[in-house]
Amino acid sequence: MNKDSIWLEIHALQERVALLEAGSGGVAPAGGKDDSRLWLLEALRQRVEAPGAVAFGGTVDLPDGRYYEWQWGESVGERLEADWSEAAVPLEALGHPVRLAILRSVLQGVSDIASLAALPQMGTRGQLYHHLKVLENGGWILPQRRGVYGVPGERVVPLLTVLAAATGG
Repeated sequence: MNKDSIWLEIHALQERVALLEAGSGGVAPAGGKDDSRLWLLEALRQRVEAPGAVAFGGTVDLPDGRYYEWQWGESVGERLEADWSEAAVPLEALGHPVRLAILRSVLQGVSDIASLAALPQMGTRGQLYHHLKVLENGGWILPQRRGVYGVPGERVVPLLTVLAAATGG
């Protein structure tokens, strides 16, 4: 490690400490560079009072030409008081690698039964239909027409957000 890289690491640590002391809970810009990774938090702070809020949103261009813009937010108090059991079925539906592969394929434009059945990790057609039913019950997928499935538009950004959160962003 040379002097410059040590200095950059020290500077990055100083910025992280400053953010923590300020109570932002955010991550300091890497390498001492001034970037705007905390822009969402800054906008949220201007709209919400203590104890804070949670929010997510996104813009998504899918390979098939569909485009979605979506955002959601609520106060921490509302989220802590909400019935968390409502999340069990949708989260459980995402808890299988084959179902995640199905969702990825559908978002990438591969959405017909024959193509989904040909996925490398897919078993029998019966297993495929089982996984599709679990995803449908969880609200992550719907039949678009006979033998073709799609992720509902209002679930595209939440799906990608859940996956990003589950893998550490």
